[in-house]
Amino acid sequence: MSALEEAVIGEGAARTARSRIDEIIAGRFACREFSDAPVPRRTIEQILRVARFAPSGANIQPWQVYVLASAAKDRVSAALLEAHETSRDEHVSEYKYYASDLPEPYLNRRQEFGRLFYGSLGIAQADIEARSRQTARNYAFFGAPVGLIVTIDRRLEVGSWLDLGMFVQNVLLAAAGRGLQSCPQETFAKYHRILRPLLSIPVEQMVICGISIGHAKDAATRGLMPRADVEAFASFAGFDD
Repeated sequence: MSALEEAVIGEGAARTARSRIDEIIAGRFACREFSDAPVPRRTIEQILRVARFAPSGANIQPWQVYVLASAAKDRVSAALLEAHETSRDEHVSEYKYYASDLPEPYLNRRQEFGRLFYGSLGIAQADIEARSRQTARNYAFFGAPVGLIVTIDRRLEVGSWLDLGMFVQNVLLAAAGRGLQSCPQETFAKYHRILRPLLSIPVEQMVICGISIGHAKDAATRGLMPRADVEAFASFAGFDD
């Protein structure tokens, strides 16, 4: 059997072995253009009911979620958009998302993201105003009918943040499994002082991110961001093959 025949057979076997969950994971993308098609409360409840099975150390389940739709979502969006327009420099997140001195290969990946993402929108890297207008679209949840605000108890340690990340991923995948798309958005954390009174968020809860959920209107960014090959981040030992 030739090497080409072996490769073809191998690819066929891989396609056969690929499960529905593989397709959901690989097909999920950060949607930034949603349609106005409604998403019922019961669907969001189903998503959260599944997502709650994320693993967490000692089963402490460190997540809290504030679900917004319709007028409630619009009120939050209006307040955040006003702050973004008039006082954005007065607001800062309670945690750092990126390292101040980002090392390689992460710096290059972040720069590549900027080139690809803003390039796909026709926005020049140096066009600060256009980039600010694009950022503002976050606070309208990119037109999605449902928005989530996710918090964690600030008294917990970094291990619980790992648990929270797995919960958020479960939310994204459970949404995708129901034909919906989503966008996790760290930028909501910047406006925690505005969100806290609007949503009655207790002082011990730290705003971590928002999540937009709905039906994708534009899949322009689907598959836009490259992923490193397995060989770039994994090492294997002890396998016979």
